[in-house]
Amino acid sequence: MIDWTLTAPDTLPADADRATLVGRVWDPGVDGPCVVVLRGDTLWDVTETFPTMRTLTERDDAAAAAATAAGRKIAGLGEILANTNPDARDVSRPWLLSPIDLHVVKAAGVTFPVSMLERIIEERARGEADAAEGVRAQISGALGSDLTALVPGSPEAIRLKEVLIAEGLWSQYLEVGIGPDAEIFTKAPVMSTVGTSVDVGIRQDSQWNNPEPEIVLVISSSGMIVGATLGNDVNLRDIEGRSALLLGQAKDNNGSAAVGPFIRLFDDDFGLDELRNEVVTLSVQGADGFRMSGTSPLAQISRDPADLAAQAIGAHHQYPDGLVLFLGTMFAPIDDRDEPGHGFTHHLDDVVEISSPRLGALVNRVRHSDAIPPWDFGIAALFTSLATRKVL
Repeated sequence: MIDWTLTAPDTLPADADRATLVGRVWDPGVDGPCVVVLRGDTLWDVTETFPTMRTLTERDDAAAAAATAAGRKIAGLGEILANTNPDARDVSRPWLLSPIDLHVVKAAGVTFPVSMLERIIEERARGEADAAEGVRAQISGALGSDLTALVPGSPEAIRLKEVLIAEGLWSQYLEVGIGPDAEIFTKAPVMSTVGTSVDVGIRQDSQWNNPEPEIVLVISSSGMIVGATLGNDVNLRDIEGRSALLLGQAKDNNGSAAVGPFIRLFDDDFGLDELRNEVVTLSVQGADGFRMSGTSPLAQISRDPADLAAQAIGAHHQYPDGLVLFLGTMFAPIDDRDEPGHGFTHHLDDVVEISSPRLGALVNRVRHSDAIPPWDFGIAALFTSLATRKVL
């Protein structure tokens, strides 16, 4: 068994002393979740000022408001992280939660050229991992060029789509990958995300699956991008590969959306321009000794984060409580793990770390969705808790 107990240095951004970091903690003392701000190495409860994270992220001056909000000291971050790990948790003491609550959980798909190719491969392989390598070679040969500079919806993109169709490689993923409209879908229900240092879930019947390391935008109801965090858009490749209409079953399962460790609110030191230069690193460590790593530079995204946010929210679609938006990943693991040509799939007890220099590290262990704690604290439970505490 891998020791995956986390410490504050494991978790925080490299420039944490200049970052405005906010999150959520379950406090058994009040029998409910608290909105917290990290000050130094200590988490402070600011729930009396901001009963929900949604309340805070609706502020135009969210970072300044968080920095100055009155609060009560809960505990040191290291102590809370150690107690968040499910193998060592004392339920009488606080532990870390996902940093979001009432935000709708959306995701953008096929936003990197390599992810478009991997979706086409899944589709043409019909969810069979052992067929993927041959399909990958066929598609790569047909392309014969680098897609990183291709602008979706451009005349060049349209010509490429025509070439691929002529080669018999038409796919619905071509349209969202290089066409004018992004794929924006609902990743998970409100309140269902999990945070760092807990288990993520895959279905027992999936034989081909992987993590998807992503940056996640935090967007207010007005459409303003107010901060960012990290996410793991856990994906069942065999189920989605059988049919794109099974996207919900491939993407939305118990524990399949991890977000954290904290939201970094935009301020004078960190904003959208700095975010565009973040490089997300993925590492997977298996109990069988398997190791895999890779990087996903946001600069290589085919659609700008601001464009993706505008496609998700606007006159065509409103989110009164705001939303978070997974931006997609360029990392599609193809390293052989079990058999040559079968590529990568998770094993139980894999430890997945998703990190970036200015957002910190999100770390989770892989288990079956029906073997991890069920999601049982929803919107009604949240408001009952807040009303009982008289903070609404």
